[in-house]
Amino acid sequence: MIVRESVALAPLTTLGVGGPARYFVEARDEAAVPEALEWARRRQLRFYVLGGGSNLVVADEGIDGLVVGIALRGVSTREGHGGIELTAAAGEPWDALVRLTVERGWAGLECLSGIPGLVGATPIQNVGAYGQDVGETVTAVRALDTADARVVTLANRECGFAYRDSAFKSREPGRHVVLAVTYRLRPGGAPTVRYADVERDLATRGVREPSLADVRASVLAIRRAKSMVLDDPADENRRSCGSFFVNPVVTAATCAEVEARALDPAMPRWPEPDGRVKLSAAWLIERAGFRRGQGDGPVSLSSRHALALVAHDGARARDVLAFARRLQAAVEARFGVPLAPEPTFWGI
Repeated sequence: MIVRESVALAPLTTLGVGGPARYFVEARDEAAVPEALEWARRRQLRFYVLGGGSNLVVADEGIDGLVVGIALRGVSTREGHGGIELTAAAGEPWDALVRLTVERGWAGLECLSGIPGLVGATPIQNVGAYGQDVGETVTAVRALDTADARVVTLANRECGFAYRDSAFKSREPGRHVVLAVTYRLRPGGAPTVRYADVERDLATRGVREPSLADVRASVLAIRRAKSMVLDDPADENRRSCGSFFVNPVVTAATCAEVEARALDPAMPRWPEPDGRVKLSAAWLIERAGFRRGQGDGPVSLSSRHALALVAHDGARARDVLAFARRLQAAVEARFGVPLAPEPTFWGI
C-alpha cells in the first residue's frame, strides 16, 4: 500500500473544485481497502472513499484524513434464477458495463446509459434514470463493514433502496465500502420504455419495436442534448455533478398547493406507488425565476438543463454552494418545497 500526501482532489471529480487530501491511497485489490482503513484508524484519521468523483463536492480547504481511491476491476457472470447474474468490481466504469449488457442482450440496465462514475456508487445512490433504477436489479452488494473491518454480502432487501437513496447513503452513511455489486439481468428481455422523452425520441426515429440498443441510443442522445454525458471536452457544461438536486416527492395535498401557487395545471408530476407525487426540480427552479445558463460569477446553471450546476474557470466549492443555496431559497419561497441536494459533500 502506497500512501501519498497532499493529493489534489479537484482533478478527480467531475465538478473540478475543492482542496487536497492530506493522505491518499489507490486501492487496486480488495485487501488494500481494509489495510487502508486500519492505517487511518491507527493514526486517528477520518476515512473517505472516492469512486469516479461524479457526484461529489469537496471543500476548498481539502480533507484532513485518508482518501481511498477505488480502482478494483473485474466482471464475471453466471446463469441463475432464470436470468444472468453479473458481478462487477466497484472500480469498473459504469457506462462501459451498461454497454456490455446491452451488447449481450441482457435487459435491466439499458436506461442507465451515459451516467458517469463507477459501479461502486450505484447501490449507494440507487442510481436511476428514465424509468429504471439499480435497486430493481441488484441482488447482492459485497462490502467492507468499517464497524468491524469484516467483508460482508448484503442482499437487496438489506440495502434499503428508495428513490435516489439507500441504507448505505442515509441509514448508516460511511459504514460500508462497496467492493462489488451483483445485478440480475434478463437475457433476451424487452427494454424498459416508461419515460416520455425516450418514447418521443424512439418515435422521432421511427422505432416501433425498440431493442435494448435502440433504447440505449435514445437515452444517450437525450443525455447528450442536456450535457449530461460528461465525456466531451468541448462542452461548456461538462464540469458538473449532473443533477444537483433530487426531484422532490411530496404528498398529494402539497402537490395541489404547489399547482395553485404555480397557476399552471400542466405542471409536470409523476404519481408514486405510495400515493405521493414526484415533482420536477428543474421545472421548479425555472418557474422560481432562473433561466438556463444563468449564474453567479464562475458558477451557473447548465445552458442545456436547469438541474445541473456548472463550475467554470476560477470556481471554488464555496461558490457552488452559495449558488445552490440561492436556488433552494428561491424555490422554497415560491412554492414552499425544499430541494434536497443529490451530491455527497466532503468537509462541508
